[in-house]
Amino acid sequence: MTERMDRRFAALAEENRPALVTYFMGGDPDYDTSLAVMRAMPAAGADIIELGMPFSDPMADGPAIQAAGLRALRGGQTLKKTLGLLRAFRQEDRDTPVVMMGYYNPIYTYGVDSFLADAVEAGLDGLIIVDLPPEMDDELCLPALARGISFIRLATPTTDDKRLPTVLNNTSGFVYYVSMTGITGSALPDTGKVAGAVRRIKRHTSLPVCVGFGIKTGENARVIGASADGVVVGTAIVSAIADTLDADNHATANTVAAVSELVRSLSAGVRSARLARVE
Repeated sequence: MTERMDRRFAALAEENRPALVTYFMGGDPDYDTSLAVMRAMPAAGADIIELGMPFSDPMADGPAIQAAGLRALRGGQTLKKTLGLLRAFRQEDRDTPVVMMGYYNPIYTYGVDSFLADAVEAGLDGLIIVDLPPEMDDELCLPALARGISFIRLATPTTDDKRLPTVLNNTSGFVYYVSMTGITGSALPDTGKVAGAVRRIKRHTSLPVCVGFGIKTGENARVIGASADGVVVGTAIVSAIADTLDADNHATANTVAAVSELVRSLSAGVRSARLARVE
């Protein structure tokens, strides 16, 4: 659980490089393909996996991730099946930290206690719930922490020093710095501003700070990773899946291979980022 995440970041610190955090949507375009994608990610170089929970009203997501969630829902994906993906993944991989990311409504409908019990049993390490602010910690954050599941909070460019301690309260695992305002899938942010923001957040916490939004290539990962503890890539991976689907949105022989190729390129980027840190 939390220990798995801590061990991974400690190992990466020994390597003096940032983590590669890869996001995909559970059940996109179908259960079996998404499980194959998930299983392929660590071998391609992913250090931490974010498993998306499809939801019908994803207000913070851009078009690519919205479309992925819709494909998954149309294919019959549910929160129970998303936990099933994790359970199946854990049969082969006991070391890679997995964080489930999404919205509170599916968990609320499932039942918080039931969800957390099943998540612990499946081998979940953390949660990112984008629509639960710190003022609602009693809803899910505190019960999750009590179960040993990290609750990872988002910080943004508009999170000032007055608000930041509230955001960081009860946060564990890592801090996810959303490097620009707006929806997912936007352009690469100003790297100088990102570096300054990471330094500012680190004045308030000892947790690793991972940066997401706009990172699409290995070079992007290298540049952003030079000043962060991790880079988060989601839209590019979801788009790589979408680009390989047939006219009926079914997976093709190239779907998993395309994701592996992209993750290998991103992995090479974060591994070269440590050189930039040393210079």
